[in-house]
Amino acid sequence: MSAAVEIVSFGYLHDEPPATHLTIDLRHHFRDPHVSSELRYMTANDEPVRTAVLNTPGITDLVEATATAVAAFVSGPSAGTVTVADGCAGGRHRAPTFARALAERLAAAGHSVTVHHRDLDKPVVQR
Repeated sequence: MSAAVEIVSFGYLHDEPPATHLTIDLRHHFRDPHVSSELRYMTANDEPVRTAVLNTPGITDLVEATATAVAAFVSGPSAGTVTVADGCAGGRHRAPTFARALAERLAAAGHSVTVHHRDLDKPVVQR
């Protein structure tokens, strides 16, 4: 069964989370690449950031669990796009990397997936 899925990555420090069916908060349980001076000014468009995030224990399990949750929404009786958002502090490292990994997983399962990175191109939040 193919269904439309929209994934939005975002940063909690920029604005409120978007309205979704499912929101994944990556802030507290997964190390922030922002703490590394080498990665701070990079984004999920850079391979070292993607590698750091995807090698974090638990991330790939969370991608799988989220894909399973999306499948549950898709199998419901209502038609329409299922929207998933995932957020981290600034929306430049963890959230967009997670969103891309989830999109790849869902596309491999036959879903039509769109991804929007709300805060990826915003300036680094100084904290």
